[in-house]
Amino acid sequence: MPFKCHQPAVPTVQQDDAAARITRWDFAPGAATGWHTHGWPYFVVMLTDAVMKIEAADGAVSEVRLSAGQSYQRPAGIEHDVMNGSEHPMAFVEIEIKQAP
Repeated sequence: MPFKCHQPAVPTVQQDDAAARITRWDFAPGAATGWHTHGWPYFVVMLTDAVMKIEAADGAVSEVRLSAGQSYQRPAGIEHDVMNGSEHPMAFVEIEIKQAP
């Protein structure tokens, strides 16, 4: 079941070229990205401490506590929705590494 969200997360593309797309994401409490799939492998670098809720395509929801400065990476092709489970704003920078087809 999709997250119930009254306010979408706000993406700001900082760079988009042949090598990478770099996007800052800002989330109010309870805001979500909406369902999406990344076309390229990507890295996330947290700008704030936060509780991130991630819903997978099978409906499983995981809740992860992340700290400012912490990073992680994921492969391309995973369908998911991300929600701010914190009581304060959450922000991160997402770096998608583009690959030749």
